[in-house]
Amino acid sequence: MIPSVAPAPADADQTASTTSAAAPRRRAGKAALTKVSRYRLFASPGAVAGLLWLAALVVASLTAPLWLPFKTEDQDFTAVLSGPTAAHWLGTDELGRDILSRIFAAAAGTLGTSLITVIVGVGLGTLLAMAAAGAERTEAVISRITEVMMSLPGTVIILAVIGAVGTNIPLIMAILGILMSAGIYRVVLGQAKSLQSQLYVDAAKVDGLSPVGISVRHVLPGLANTIVVQAALIFAVGMLIQAGLAFIGFGPPLPQPSWGGMIQGASQHVYDAPWMMVPTGAVLALTVLSANAIGNALGKAPNAAAPHLPSAAARRHRAQAVAAIAAAPAPKDADAQEAPGNGTLSVRNLSVGVDNGVGLVTGVSFDVAPGTVLGLVGESGCGKTMTALSLLGLLPSGVSVSGGQILWNGRNLAAATGKDMEGIRGRDIALISQEPMRALDPMFTVGYQLTAAIRRLRGMGKAEARSEARNLLEKVGIVDAQRILKTYPHQISGGMAQRVAIALALSGQPRLLVADEPTTALDVTVQAEILSLLRALVKDTGMSVVMVTHDLGVVADICDQVAVMYAGQVVENGKTAAILDNPRHPYTLALLAADPHANDADNMPERLATIQGQVPQPKDWPTGCRFAARCQFAGSACKDPVPLLASGTGEGLVRCVKADQLAVEGMDWLATDVPVARLLPISSQHTTAAHQHTTVIEKDLA
Repeated sequence: MIPSVAPAPADADQTASTTSAAAPRRRAGKAALTKVSRYRLFASPGAVAGLLWLAALVVASLTAPLWLPFKTEDQDFTAVLSGPTAAHWLGTDELGRDILSRIFAAAAGTLGTSLITVIVGVGLGTLLAMAAAGAERTEAVISRITEVMMSLPGTVIILAVIGAVGTNIPLIMAILGILMSAGIYRVVLGQAKSLQSQLYVDAAKVDGLSPVGISVRHVLPGLANTIVVQAALIFAVGMLIQAGLAFIGFGPPLPQPSWGGMIQGASQHVYDAPWMMVPTGAVLALTVLSANAIGNALGKAPNAAAPHLPSAAARRHRAQAVAAIAAAPAPKDADAQEAPGNGTLSVRNLSVGVDNGVGLVTGVSFDVAPGTVLGLVGESGCGKTMTALSLLGLLPSGVSVSGGQILWNGRNLAAATGKDMEGIRGRDIALISQEPMRALDPMFTVGYQLTAAIRRLRGMGKAEARSEARNLLEKVGIVDAQRILKTYPHQISGGMAQRVAIALALSGQPRLLVADEPTTALDVTVQAEILSLLRALVKDTGMSVVMVTHDLGVVADICDQVAVMYAGQVVENGKTAAILDNPRHPYTLALLAADPHANDADNMPERLATIQGQVPQPKDWPTGCRFAARCQFAGSACKDPVPLLASGTGEGLVRCVKADQLAVEGMDWLATDVPVARLLPISSQHTTAAHQHTTVIEKDLA
C-alpha cells in the first residue's frame, strides 16, 4: 500500500518556531524587494543619470551658501543681461544678478514643495483606493466624492486659495495634491480590485488576516509599480505647475528666486538677451526628465515577463546569431547531409541559450515525418518548451538559437530572420499553448478572432472567412458553432476554449502543429476528448504534431515517436512502443517507474519509485552525464561526456554508457524507502482494543 499522507499535528514548539520565523522571513522579503528595486534602478542608464542629476541638484542647493560665488540678491550693474563669463558662468539677469546662484538657491524649495504634492496626492489616492477595493459600499461613497473632486476647476480653486491666503506655496501644493488624488484613486482602484480577487488574498482571509492586514501585506506591494510611476508623474507635474504659477506672478515673494519667476523675467528679454531663457529652462527640463526616467525604471515589475519587442541590443545579437548559423558549414556525416523530404521537420544539433550567457538546450536532434506525432517528455526545466518555441522563432527576448539546424521544406529556420518567420508562422507551423486564454483576446468575440486570422492567412473575403470559421469550429467538435462564434472567451469553458484555440491554430492550414502541454490545465474527461480530436486531425489532414508533455499516458496515447529530454539534452529517442516497453536510459526507466499508470493493477508496487533531487540549473550542468547525480546506476564512466548513440536493439538512440548493460541484466529503477526521520506513527483509538491500529504517514518536507 502507498503510505497515507497527512499533515502532522503542530505542537506548541512548532507553533512558536513558526511565529519566531515569520519576522525574519518578512525582513528577508523586504530586503529582497529592496535589492530588486536597486537593481532595476541601476540597470537603466537613464535612471542612473537622472538620479545623479537630482542628487547633485539637491546637494548643491542645500550647500549653496557655502560655495555660491554670489548671493541671490547681489547685483552687478556692469554685467547686466550678460552671457556666460568667467565671473558669471551662466550669465546675469536684467538686474545683474548671477543666474547660476539663483538657479541652485531656488532648487531645494522647488523640489521640496513638489514633493508635498506627491506625498499628499499619491498617498491620499492610494489610501482611498485600498479602502474602496475592500468594500462595495465604501467604494460607492468614495467614488462619488472623487467624481465631484474631478469636476471642480482646479485652476480656479488654486487661484481662489492664493487670493485668500496669499502665495503660501506649501499650502497651495498640498491643495493641488488633494485635487490630483481623485485621478490617482481612479488609476489605482482598478488594480487594487484585481489584486483583491486573487487566490492568495482568499487564502489570507481563510487564515484569519484582517482586511487592513490584507491590504498592507498583499495588496499594497502589488500596487508598488503603479504608485512609483504615478509619483514620478505627479512630481514632474507639480514642478511645472509651480513654475507656471510663478511665471504669472504667484510664486515666492520677491526677491526670493524661483524657476518660474526667472523664466518669466527671461521672457521679457527674449529678443535682446535670448541666453537668459536657456539655463533655467534647461535645468527645469532636465529635472522633469530625470524624475520620469527614475519612475520608468522603478515602475518595471520585477516578475514581469520578458517584453515581446526585443531591445536594440537583443536584435543585434539575434542578427549576429542568424548570420553565424547561416555561415556555419553543414554537418559532415551522411545522415546530416541528407535533406529531409517535403513536410518533414528535421532538427539537428539544435542549441538554444541566453544571449552572451549559459546554454539552455544543447545538441537536440529529432525528425518528425508527415502524419506523425512526436512527444517531447521530461520534467520541468528540461528544455522542452524552449525547444518547441525555437521551431516557430518565438523564444523570449534575450534567448536565441545559438547553433544547429531546424530544417523545414529545404529551409533552415534557425537562420531565418523575423521577416522570414512571419510567412512560416500560422501558415506552415502553428502553436497550441498550454493555457488557451493566452491565444484568445478577451476584448473580441471568438468569431471575430477566427475570421480575422482566416482572412489574414488565406486571403478570403469576410463572408467566406465567416463560413470557414464555422466549419473549423465544427471540425474541432463544437456542436453549436454559430452560437460560439458570437461569444467572448470568458463566456466558454476551459475545454471549449482549448477547442477554439485549436481551431485558431488550424485557420492557416498548417502542416506542423506545436502543442505545448495542451491538456495540462483540463480535467481528465476533456483531456481525452482533446487527444482524440488531435488524433483525428492528424489522420484526416496528414499534418504532423510536436507534443510537449509531462504525461507519459499522453505519449502512449497519441505519439508515434518520443524524445525524452533531461537538462537540455535528448537522452533517449525512438518509437514510442519500443521506448515505453523497453526503456534503455535510466531516466526513462525512472519516469516509468514513478508513473502509476505505467503499472498494471496486479503488478502495482507497494511504493512508487521516486527520483531524488531535481533537474540541475543550466549553470550547474556537469561535463559528463547530466543525470549521473540522480542516477541509481551511475559510475566513474559517467563523468565523461556521453554522446547520443544507436541503441543496442537497433531501435532509436540513447545517451547512456550503461544502456546495453542495463538491458542485458534487466535491472529496474528501485523505489527508495522513506527515511525513518520522515515517518510519524499515529495511533487511532477506537471503541475496542481489537480495532487499535497504527498508521504510518510521511512528513511533508516542502
